[in-house]
Amino acid sequence: MSTISSSQNILDIDCEKEVERITSQMRDVVSKEFRRRGVVVALSGGVDSSVCAALCAEAFGSERVLALFLPEKDSSTEITNLGKVVADMLALPWENEDISPVLEKIGCYRWRDDAIRQVFPDYGSDWKNKIVIRGAAGGKFHFFYLVVQSPDGCIYDKRLPHDAYLQIVAATNYKQRIRKTIEYFHADRLNYAVVGTPNRLEYDQGFFVKNGDGSADIKPIAHLYKTQVYQLARYLKLPEEICNAVPTTDTYSLPQTQDEFYFSLPYHQMDVALWGYNHGMDAGKCAALLGLKEADIEAVYGDIAAKRKTTKYLHEAPRLISSVLS
Repeated sequence: MSTISSSQNILDIDCEKEVERITSQMRDVVSKEFRRRGVVVALSGGVDSSVCAALCAEAFGSERVLALFLPEKDSSTEITNLGKVVADMLALPWENEDISPVLEKIGCYRWRDDAIRQVFPDYGSDWKNKIVIRGAAGGKFHFFYLVVQSPDGCIYDKRLPHDAYLQIVAATNYKQRIRKTIEYFHADRLNYAVVGTPNRLEYDQGFFVKNGDGSADIKPIAHLYKTQVYQLARYLKLPEEICNAVPTTDTYSLPQTQDEFYFSLPYHQMDVALWGYNHGMDAGKCAALLGLKEADIEAVYGDIAAKRKTTKYLHEAPRLISSVLS
C-alpha cells in the first residue's frame, strides 16, 4: 500500500478496455444466455443510468435499446430533461410515462404525508420534504431527521420517530417498485431484458429497493466505484452536466444528495474508503489519502460493515424449504 500516491491512482481504470469488456459480456448474457432481443433501461438523467444507456447502445445498437422516463410529481424536471438529452444523443427510442396518478391511487403520497404529520401536524400537499441522516461522523449513532419546507419558504427539521421513518420510506419505495413494473412490461412485450443501474457503492451498501430498482436481469456497472462510472461518462462523451453532477436521490420533493441520506461521506471519498476496506487498507493510511482523521475512517469502516450486515436481506433470493432442482 505504500506505493499508492493518491486516491485517484487507486480508482483509475482503462476506460477503453472496460467498455469493451462490459459490452462483450452484456451481449453474451442477454443475447446468448437469456435469448433476448435487446434491453430496457430506465433513464433518470443521472450519471449511472446515462452510462448504462450508452453501454447498452454500444453493445446492442441504439435501435435495440428502449429508454424509459418514469417521472412523478416529486421528480426534478431538469434532471429528467437531461436524461432525454442523453437518449436523443444516443438515438435511443424512448417512452415517457408520468407515474404520479398510479402512486396517488395506491396511496403512496397519502401514507407518506400521514407519517410526516406525526412530526409536523400542519404539513400540507403544497409543502416539500426530505429525510437526512445525522450523527454519522466520528462514529456517532445515526439518526434520521425530517426536513420540510412550508409554502412561504420556511425550513423546519425534527428527528424522526422510528415508526414514522419506516412508513415514509415504505411509501416512497412504491416509486421504485412501480417503475420496475413498467420496465418489465416493456421488456415482456419486446422480448427484451431489463438493465439495472446501481454502481458499486449502491450495490455493496444496499442503497436500493428490493423488487424495485434492485430488480434487473443484468447490472453492467455494479462492479464499478462511482468515481469510475464518472470516468466512463467522460470517455463515452456524455453531456458535461452529467459528468460534473453531484449524485442525488431524486426521490423526495426537496433536493437531496446521496451522502445526505445514506452514505457516511461524499461519493469521491466514500469510494476510496470502500476500496480501502475491501483491500484491507489500514484506517490510518486511508485517512492520510483522504485528508481525514484516522478515527473518522475507523467509523466509516464500521459503517460499511454495519450496512452490509443490515442490508444483506436485500440481496437474498427467495428461500426454499427444500431444494427443487435435480
